[in-house]
Amino acid sequence: MSALERQTFPLVPRRRRLVGLPFGEQPSRRRGHGGDVIGTRAYQVGDPVSTIDWPATARLSAASGRDAFVVRDRSADEAPRVVVVCDRRPAMGIFPPTLPWLQKPRAVVEAGVAIAASATAARSDVASLDLAGGEPYWLPPGRRDRAWLLAERLGDETPFDAPDDNLELAFEFLGGLRRDLPPGTFVFVLSDFLVTPPAGAWSAALAHGWDVVPVVVQDRVWERSFPSIGGVMLPLADPRSGRVSPVRFTARTAGLRREANEERWRVLLAELRAAGLDPVELASANPDEVDRTFVAWAEARRRSRWER
Repeated sequence: MSALERQTFPLVPRRRRLVGLPFGEQPSRRRGHGGDVIGTRAYQVGDPVSTIDWPATARLSAASGRDAFVVRDRSADEAPRVVVVCDRRPAMGIFPPTLPWLQKPRAVVEAGVAIAASATAARSDVASLDLAGGEPYWLPPGRRDRAWLLAERLGDETPFDAPDDNLELAFEFLGGLRRDLPPGTFVFVLSDFLVTPPAGAWSAALAHGWDVVPVVVQDRVWERSFPSIGGVMLPLADPRSGRVSPVRFTARTAGLRREANEERWRVLLAELRAAGLDPVELASANPDEVDRTFVAWAEARRRSRWER
């Protein structure tokens, strides 16, 4: 499915107004032509008649005994920049189609395409970063062909050989690009987060004013939980070598694994939310399901903003 056929989702900012690119869809700190009313002021020569607040004008004119026009000030609609950060640890790349669980490499590609398509629809510039090979690969912000470039970079040709601390290193790298990444920039982080960045890395990213969004790519059966498979032989892959070996699980070991996985999942979500983050919980590589997951995430974020 091409990026043009994807169901896009709105880039709903968590809190702050943007300082981004003009002519987008999100309210900014700048005054201009936009959707959000941010205040009123006295009419000035040259103000469009359409900006006059007629009820407020009538009240002020009646109170002052003279014609006194009031106009609405609106925030300019702007487009946030969008960065896709991909975790390229070896463990993210050991789920080929032959194994009976989520294909994380494919899920990462589909998530990247969904984000790029949605950013393009919002007229946002898109960038990407990963540390495959141990060195930062930075695709600077741009709009043209970004969905195609992201899909190519996130695909099988890019190795999964980044160090375990590659997300922490990625945040440090982005911290040196604050001129290119103003407050309000969306930073989507694609990972299973089985190795999580330290709390300080999240805090530093948020301190820049970025809207950091963890996209948690985990199999809901085998990683968030574990099935009852006593006496069953399973193929397990080594994350470093990629070698697959059969392992027999007893009912007891399967039960212990399920308890540990469910507790790990609960703790991960609790830690992310405690840091003020709204994770996307992605458990499929199917393009339609990926799109629906992001749309549901955006809608939940929109509702939470109204409830605050």
